[in-house]
Amino acid sequence: MRPVKHCVAQYSSTKDRLTRTRIAQLRLFPVIKGLSTANSFEQNLEVCGRSATLSTVSETIDQTVDALGPIHSEGHASSPDPTPNDPPWGTPAAVGTWLFSVAMIMIVPAIFLIPYAISQNSVYADSAELMKALGSDPAAIAIQIAAIIPAHLLTLAAAWLVVTRGRTFPFFKTLGWKTGGMKWWHYLAIMAAFFLLSVVVGSLLPEQDNDLLRILRSSRYVVFLVALMATVTAPLVEEVIYRGLLYSALQRSVGVKAAVAIVTILFAAVHLPQYWPSVSTMILLTTLSLTLTLVRVRTDNLLPCFILHTIFNGAQSLLFILGPYIGLESTAEDTVSSLVHFLK
Repeated sequence: MRPVKHCVAQYSSTKDRLTRTRIAQLRLFPVIKGLSTANSFEQNLEVCGRSATLSTVSETIDQTVDALGPIHSEGHASSPDPTPNDPPWGTPAAVGTWLFSVAMIMIVPAIFLIPYAISQNSVYADSAELMKALGSDPAAIAIQIAAIIPAHLLTLAAAWLVVTRGRTFPFFKTLGWKTGGMKWWHYLAIMAAFFLLSVVVGSLLPEQDNDLLRILRSSRYVVFLVALMATVTAPLVEEVIYRGLLYSALQRSVGVKAAVAIVTILFAAVHLPQYWPSVSTMILLTTLSLTLTLVRVRTDNLLPCFILHTIFNGAQSLLFILGPYIGLESTAEDTVSSLVHFLK
């Protein structure tokens, strides 16, 4: 009688569905032993005369492979890929990254300003006078605006680590980098509706002077720096933090409605200091935040939010840059009040 061991070897060499690597990963005999007792395994072997044949072992292996699914090199079943609404990070990680982003916006510009402040220290009698002067010094303002760009890059790096878990998952795919059904005319319709709303709000609540307006009046090169930062880095960083990390985690832990409310309020609150006491600007900014968050809810993707945010910021930046050439140089407030302020 031919040995059973020889039959198993002959079977494994002729089975097309399993490669040698897959058989080694599954560790054939331990899996079969775990699925049935020694007696049931013996029943799967029908000894016919001088040879032993395997009757139902093939079916057992097939069912085991289907149940285990794709196998990693470690021999464990693979977990499903994360989605924008089922991300690999939780609420604590999302909130921590948001706090880090806020800290970077405050700390990095201050660090960049220190050398210039030291160089100006001898000009002023005391530190209080120096700090007051730096608040209106065009060079100091430009340094702080320019420093927001590296602050954004540091924030983006921190977000990348959280989203990818150290290159385990793809960054943009995990956040949702598809259109989600958004068409080009959807963006135009939203922009048109928002423009009409800004005109109505601006007529009822006239624009009041605020920090952003004072920054833009400080010098023309500050205007260009603000436009660059607001168009190139701000939309991506802000969307990744608010509609990417925060919303994705919160909608899973507290529900969609609560997540929309929290993200909308946080986005508006972070911008409050630079627009206070302009009530009309805060109303429009909050409406913009709500709109972007609802787009995220509707499309289940972050890309449409990023596109819409970039269009808004780009249009506003273009007005700031072209203002002196199209008759708006006399009143920066007229340009600002025509659209929402969302430049960071």
